[in-house]
Amino acid sequence: MATDSSPLPDQQPEQVPAQIPAVQPSEPPLAATRTTTREIHGRVRTDEYEWLRAKDSDEVTGYLAAENAWTQASTAHLADLRESLFEEIRTRTRETDLSVPTRNRGHWYYSRSFEGREYGATCRVPVTDPDDWTPPTPAEDAAHGQPALPGEEVLLDLDALAEGHEFFSLGGAAISPDGTYLAWAVDTVGDERYTIRVKVLATGEILEDVIEGALGGGTWDRSSTHLYYTTVDESWRADKVWRHTLGTSQDTDDLVHHETDERFFVGVGRSRSDRFLVLAAGSKTTSEYRFLDAEDEDAGWQLFCARTEGVDYNLEHAVIGGEDCFLVLHNATGPDYELARTPAAPTPREGWTALVPHDASTRLEDVDAFAGHLVVHQRSDGLTQLRVLDLDEHGISDDYLVHFDAEVYTVGASGNPVFDQPVLRLGYTSMAHPASIYDYDVRSRTLTLRRRTPVLGGYDPDDYEEHRLWGTSPDGTRVPISLVARTGANADGPVPTLLYGYGSYEASIDPYFSIARLSLLDRGAAFAIAHVRGGGEMGRHWYDDGKMAHKQNTFTDFVACARHLVEAGWSSPETLVAEGASAGGLLMGAVATQAPEMFAGIVAGVPFVDNLTTMLDATLPLTVTEYDEWGNPEADAEVYDYIASYAPYDNVTSGPYPPILAETSVNDTRVLYVEPAKWVARLRASVPDRRPEVLLRTEMSGGHGGVSGRYKAWKDRAFALAWMLDRMGLAGIDPR
Repeated sequence: MATDSSPLPDQQPEQVPAQIPAVQPSEPPLAATRTTTREIHGRVRTDEYEWLRAKDSDEVTGYLAAENAWTQASTAHLADLRESLFEEIRTRTRETDLSVPTRNRGHWYYSRSFEGREYGATCRVPVTDPDDWTPPTPAEDAAHGQPALPGEEVLLDLDALAEGHEFFSLGGAAISPDGTYLAWAVDTVGDERYTIRVKVLATGEILEDVIEGALGGGTWDRSSTHLYYTTVDESWRADKVWRHTLGTSQDTDDLVHHETDERFFVGVGRSRSDRFLVLAAGSKTTSEYRFLDAEDEDAGWQLFCARTEGVDYNLEHAVIGGEDCFLVLHNATGPDYELARTPAAPTPREGWTALVPHDASTRLEDVDAFAGHLVVHQRSDGLTQLRVLDLDEHGISDDYLVHFDAEVYTVGASGNPVFDQPVLRLGYTSMAHPASIYDYDVRSRTLTLRRRTPVLGGYDPDDYEEHRLWGTSPDGTRVPISLVARTGANADGPVPTLLYGYGSYEASIDPYFSIARLSLLDRGAAFAIAHVRGGGEMGRHWYDDGKMAHKQNTFTDFVACARHLVEAGWSSPETLVAEGASAGGLLMGAVATQAPEMFAGIVAGVPFVDNLTTMLDATLPLTVTEYDEWGNPEADAEVYDYIASYAPYDNVTSGPYPPILAETSVNDTRVLYVEPAKWVARLRASVPDRRPEVLLRTEMSGGHGGVSGRYKAWKDRAFALAWMLDRMGLAGIDPR
């Protein structure tokens, strides 16, 4: 099942073949057909490959291995190119490096990477001057990259933790408010069920406390004696919040909240001010919050405002004009959200007072509260913005945007854990400019660059041009396209282009920089993002117009963007490659059937291509929670017919199809491996010559994001890039 964690091209780990037979095949595998039928709403649905769902059977494992072997044999001619691409990514990347330190509770925290190591370490150094918010920087060492900061303490050696595991993912790390403990979570399987451990920072002792089966990391209470965490039900829905007391076993943990509505997820966090714990329950359209006041724990958990169907809100603690209050970002007065203020107490909707009223031209997405200012994350005209509301003793004293001069860019605030910090840490990037970290001094309104991601080898952003283009969908809707290419790349005519799309869950694929992408651009290709409906780039209506009974708009928007690139002279169908992952993989499956003539190749990562089968089975992971995104075809015949009209697996025809590379992982809990496996099997069997150019790569130890480890991820991205370049006709081109 796809979720709203949208993978990005060049950043997502792709999948690597596993269990390859010693003898390479000369023919593609053909899966056995074992027909099953199901009648629903009077419609009879036939499925000949459902047997591939038996994940643990030797027959299924053997079939996936045979597909991997065929993929390896079919791409053997690209082996040298793959190695070259990997080396280009590696040599452009500063392998030994550290992030910009973030200040919190008397220390500067940062992450480190090391040449030759997959995962790196999380570290800290003490704050030496309480009045100085300038992060420490190491002395540059050209021979060895970035050395350690003076006084460095390694909190977690991730490579040591990953030793002996084929897969490793850190689910989060949290220092207790009193600075005594570090709680961290790891997943060594890929199924996103984490184990939480606790370390005593002063001694390095690992406590006997072990929390199994958590979804991500834990949240400390203000006393630093309890950890709150969530667990999932059999459908992989976060349904329970627990409280763990240090020094006790997990089987004695207190159940804080059990969400019984199968459409709702739960989660828990602590306010930046440290005063409140907040417990959120939310579906795709509706939310509800509870809070626990550390200054009045005897009151227990209190319901802020009971859920109302269709009303989505979130909660943030602030102090405005000397009074504690809650900030409520909500859609009760309009689809693009309003920022309201309430007392720091349970408050019905009629008690919400607008601070930033609803504006149909501006989508409010989030709010961060600090002692001296509020920061609103918003977007307008398809671009992200940061809005600052200055506070004084009377309330809000000013309201303005942090300004950037560029046609296409992305900006956001992150890494700001301290309530009374005087600076705002923000990130800025574009498709040609590497990710940059700034500190914005709210008092002086000045930006200070702290770091720009290094690109080794003499990279110059002026060698590249960026554009905002617009395609027009059949219903007249203008769809934005972000594009980057070498300067003057199309001066002599169309160039090969990679067009990426997602278009679900109101997730926005905003412009961003990628080192791996340079290997495409420097061979003469362009890269473009189609900001199709179903995403959130143009406001809430953009999402609403691309979901449920409007899902077809996502597909027609993407095709319209492809046609615009051709008509505008940027590309041609013979060299235009499409890519999408997860729900974007559904998009790839749909356009492969609906507009095969537009593409020279399609890459579908962990693709949600058998979505009708999934949405008809409420026992599968996440199905019920997804009804608000796709509809419930089991309960509604019209929904059944609509999903059946576009579901890629149900709409496989006798062709023609462009070449397709599908990638998956057997431990993926979001989009089960069986979806692309069935799709590829049906594609191969449905084309008259029984040998369409369709490949399936299955990672046998990864999850939804594929393999773990940066070198593995680079190698796997090199595999996909080599296949794309081959489809573009650029496999033999040396980069400039």
